Amino acid sequence: MAIENLHEFITEYFIANKCEPIENENGKVTFQLTDEMDELIMNRPFYWHYIKKIGQAGQPMKLSLITNPERREEQGEWIHFGSPRLHQIFRTLSVQGKITKQFENNNENPKSALIPWLVINARLSFKGKHKKDEMISLGLQMINGAIRNNFMQELQQLSLTPVIPDFCYTITPMIRLKSGYQRLINYAEEYLRTKDYTWAKEAWDHLYEEGKLLEHFYKKEEDNEEANSQLQQELKAIEERFRPNVSIEVVNGGIFYLSQQTSGLLIQK
Repeated sequence: MAIENLHEFITEYFIANKCEPIENENGKVTFQLTDEMDELIMNRPFYWHYIKKIGQAGQPMKLSLITNPERREEQGEWIHFGSPRLHQIFRTLSVQGKITKQFENNNENPKSALIPWLVINARLSFKGKHKKDEMISLGLQMINGAIRNNFMQELQQLSLTPVIPDFCYTITPMIRLKSGYQRLINYAEEYLRTKDYTWAKEAWDHLYEEGKLLEHFYKKEEDNEEANSQLQQELKAIEERFRPNVSIEVVNGGIFYLSQQTSGLLIQK
């Protein structure tokens, strides 16, 4: 699940930044970068400085990313939760802005009401003996409170614009922004309660065993104040390293005004 989730997140991220996939099959996707994205993530500052100085058109690179472990030896960049490239993408999201407002461009029925949806994309982090991240995308209909999962995937099918289309109008939300945000966080927390936490027990067991091993090592020097202080420091370091922890971090979000027809279809799913 996590690998599929990561692949979808990466694809949606680059498409949202106007980088169309040239190839996208079986856990490997290749994008043609725009000038802006090449400058943002490909670490070629001197090249772009020179191009701008001479006033010539740049040649943005292609980027191949692999999320399928079985293809990690192929030509391309192996990307996974915890990899530097993924952390770079998360950082660019902060640079580009965390909040957006978009409107559905409903060409078939331009004179229509648009329903507000509050959307957040969040990273769930699981830390113990190992670390694992998972991305979730949630949408809250701000009139009746319906919540839809995998929301960015649904938005990918729509034509969106940052400017409200002519003759359309927006419906005033019945749910306040703060309340809606808290509902989505509560939903994410409920989702976390459905996860398998065998890994957490294993982390606690490993923490206990490491602690007992350290105490045995220092047992002969238990009356030595310096040795006891060193023991406490190492026990604290082990606990910080292996103590199981789960966190939710909102990466970005926004308000999306969608047509009544689209909103109805989303709620029915």
